[in-house]
Amino acid sequence: MEERPSGTVQELAFPAELPRQPQQRLQQQISTFRGTLRSHAARCSAAHSELQRQVDALTKQNLELREELRASELQLLGTPRRPTAPLPESPEPQARDLPEKPAPFGEAAHPSDARTGEEEVGEERLPEGKVEQTLSDGRKIISFPNGTRKEISADGKTTVIRFFNGDVKRVKPDQTVVYYYAEARTTHTTYPGGIEVVQFPNKQTEKFHPDGSKETVFPDGTVMQLKGGREETVFPDGTVVIVKRNGDKTILFSNGQKEIHTAQFKRREFPDGTIKTVYCNGCQETKYASGRLKVKDETGSIILDQKGSIPQTRP
Repeated sequence: MEERPSGTVQELAFPAELPRQPQQRLQQQISTFRGTLRSHAARCSAAHSELQRQVDALTKQNLELREELRASELQLLGTPRRPTAPLPESPEPQARDLPEKPAPFGEAAHPSDARTGEEEVGEERLPEGKVEQTLSDGRKIISFPNGTRKEISADGKTTVIRFFNGDVKRVKPDQTVVYYYAEARTTHTTYPGGIEVVQFPNKQTEKFHPDGSKETVFPDGTVMQLKGGREETVFPDGTVVIVKRNGDKTILFSNGQKEIHTAQFKRREFPDGTIKTVYCNGCQETKYASGRLKVKDETGSIILDQKGSIPQTRP
């Protein structure tokens, strides 16, 4: 009779310990999971640093090659001395109209002289086969043996050069230089402040600033800006993509969602507060607005599904 109370106490105590065993195993799994994440994150970070170093080296080499290619193109197109300054705010109307003006500009010179009384009042032969004509309105036209013609305004502030290959170079009174490449149908405008604007035939525009920053406007309206190693792209639908120098990427969607991509993880944040993270080792973590936390291992198996009793930690 005395042993039954003792047996009853054991039977009552044993169930009380049951909930602790799964909880201890769960805590051990979470601890192991976090250790694995830290180990993977360290390896991913080291690999990312090495890749970033290689990217920086390749980027520098690419810029140098672009400069060499640009210089070679200028020589092939037969362009004379031409400033290599950077780019301005927005190209003036003449820059956009230049592709249509080259032929009319040259053809209209002689007929207008006869109709408006701008007759040739003098002609002088210069060395190297050049011929200089002086018109009644004060303009001067210098013709070169290879077919190139250079026109200088009466006040000497505006110069237009038409090269034998169809290129046209115009220097305005404020020293803005507009150069039209006939073969490429591309206009390159250089402004006194050091800004350069390049307009391509497909309506794409590139703007280069003295500080090294660059802005590209694509035909569909997409705008890409590159400054200080940071790249920001704005798409027509309002989506914004920001890429930092270290490769981290942030995407802001027009529907309010946000994505963050790093070497360690990819994370999407939803407008309702839900956050889903996928780590580089394949493990997934989802935190819902209600406080519920779900964790999956690299195989997709759920190892934790709990309503906020265990705080979430992120590397």
